Order: sequence, then C-alpha cells, then structure tokens
Amino acid sequence: MKFCQTCASPVILRVPEGDDKPRHCCSNCDSIFYQNPNNVVGTLPVFEDKVLLCRRAIEPRLGRWTLPAGYMENGESSLNGAIRETREEAGAEIIIESDSLYTLYNLPTINQVYMFFRGELANLDFAPGAESLEVELFTQADIPWKEIAFPVVKTTLELYFEDIKTRHFPVRMFDVHHHKDTGITTNLISHSSLNHSSLNHGFVNGSSKKK
Repeated sequence: MKFCQTCASPVILRVPEGDDKPRHCCSNCDSIFYQNPNNVVGTLPVFEDKVLLCRRAIEPRLGRWTLPAGYMENGESSLNGAIRETREEAGAEIIIESDSLYTLYNLPTINQVYMFFRGELANLDFAPGAESLEVELFTQADIPWKEIAFPVVKTTLELYFEDIKTRHFPVRMFDVHHHKDTGITTNLISHSSLNHSSLNHGFVNGSSKKK
C-alpha cells in the first residue's frame, strides 16, 4: 500500500501508539490500515461413495485437482461462501446438514484460514466453471492422489475416507506451517470427539510433514 484510502496521502509503515505490530499509517490524516488473514471456504461434495473434485484452470497449481473452494466475500457467511464457490467452480448444487463443518486449517505463514463443509450433491448436473478445466466424481481408489493441488485438500480427503467407515465425522482444526527447508507441517489442535488429555498426547505431538 502506497497511498491512503481516505485522503490519498502517502502512507508509511510504522508501529502505531498502543500497538505492537507495524501497520500502514497515513502521514496526513493518521488513518491506520490493517491487513488481516484471508478466509478460504469450500465444500467436500459427495455422492454415494464418491467425492467431487475440480481440475484447476488457474494458477497456482494449474491442472491439479482440488475441492471447490475460494476466497470468502464481504457480506456473506463462511457457509454461504462455500456453497457459492461450489456452484461457481463445479456448477454443483449441494445439500447441507446442520453438522456440515468438517475441517478448519490455520495457515499463519501465508495468512490464510481454510474451512471445508461436507455436503451431499443434490443432483448429478454439474459442469466446470471458469476456474475449472473439468469436474469429476472419484472413488477413493480412483483419486489422483499425486495430483492433488494443496495439502489441506489431501488431508481433508484422507480424513473423509477414514471417517466414512464409521459414519462419524468429527470437526477437526489444524495449524499448518510452511517451512523453507522441511516442507509443510500439519498439527491437529482441536478435535470435537477428543478430550483435552487425548488431544495433547495424540496427533499434536506427532505432526505430519508433507512436501
């Protein structure tokens, strides 16, 4: 940011009084501009034993497969944003239940938060949108696992196919850290079916690493 959105004067990066982080501050009217994490919302659309994936028509990860998801817009809820993205990217209508929230990922190193909701396809009338090359239903065995676009998508898919065995779908929250030399570390920090003791002595102390 170079200019103030209020008065068009130059802005400078400094720590405002009472704050502890550098902010873009106007040199004229003293307006302070905060940059906050972006929310990415999407769905896990399912039909029988299959999940619906989109092959990306845009960078990053052009040509890779992903769940329908995108940035949340102002004026909409996270769930409404996820439904909209599913319609825009996959041309699909989904049925959402009251327990639809499934996975949440904090990505502090790239300032993003991901949320995925489970949903049943209302019908099989789907088609690729402007940001998708193709849209297809996959069984677990047929998913192109080596061509999945993002680790958070791969983790969500793996969890779903494990949870479908028991028909129990707990809500999980993860911290995901990007490391320059060691790839990506994913730590489970909240699980709706585990008590505090189980959480602390389980997945959290044994993080999964993916490159």
